[in-house]
Amino acid sequence: MRIIILTQDDPFYLGKNIDFLVKNMPKDAEIVGTVLFEVSPFGKRETFFQKMKKTFDVFGLSFFLYYSFKFLKSKLSAENSVAKVLGKHGIPLIHIDRGINAKENREILKTYKPDLLVSIGGNQIFKRPLLDLATYGCVNLHTALLPKYRGLMPSFWVLKNNEKYTGVSVFFVDEGIDSGPILVQKKVEIGDRSQEELIYHTKQIGMECIIESVELIQKGGYDLIPNPAEDMTYFTFPTRKDVDEFYKAGKRFF
Repeated sequence: MRIIILTQDDPFYLGKNIDFLVKNMPKDAEIVGTVLFEVSPFGKRETFFQKMKKTFDVFGLSFFLYYSFKFLKSKLSAENSVAKVLGKHGIPLIHIDRGINAKENREILKTYKPDLLVSIGGNQIFKRPLLDLATYGCVNLHTALLPKYRGLMPSFWVLKNNEKYTGVSVFFVDEGIDSGPILVQKKVEIGDRSQEELIYHTKQIGMECIIESVELIQKGGYDLIPNPAEDMTYFTFPTRKDVDEFYKAGKRFF
């Protein structure tokens, strides 16, 4: 099985996770290339300075300083860079311009003859011609128990809302947002974890779920879990008011 990964060069969490994923891929599954999207934590394209300002305005000084230090530290560490991890494993980067759905970009991806697209933090909505490009379509990792907590930053929202459990879902992508049928889903107890700890924990479980999903697709005959729209909840990027309520609920970012 030939796999293309669609992800971001996230400087905080994904480097080690991608390294684990590559090392533990099932036999006869090969990652033949990776598209790295621009890092976009706010759900849209913004300049570096716009991201800095928004981070400060929404999350406050302590959050801003903590992640600024982590960002600088990540630039000195190969294990935190998705691009460097891929280079270590000899996996080529697929360079594209414009959006992933553009016809010329689909033609580039088609030359890799993918059997499956795997989206990890993919921050664009994939249209049907792209989803039909690979034999088995596209699966996406979402760190929540779908259909609840569709959208952005589920780790923040489950903590703010005092949930006792969250989870990880790997689902087949359709043209909606986190709306496709689920292939693998795991429930996770939140406990007293900070948001950072919860992200680390669910991302690791997420890599294991992607591996399990690839195995199921290879074998065939799997049962899908419904992801009904009538049961969904959806969340966008938090506001400063949401962050204040997060703190009032006794929650921690790190």
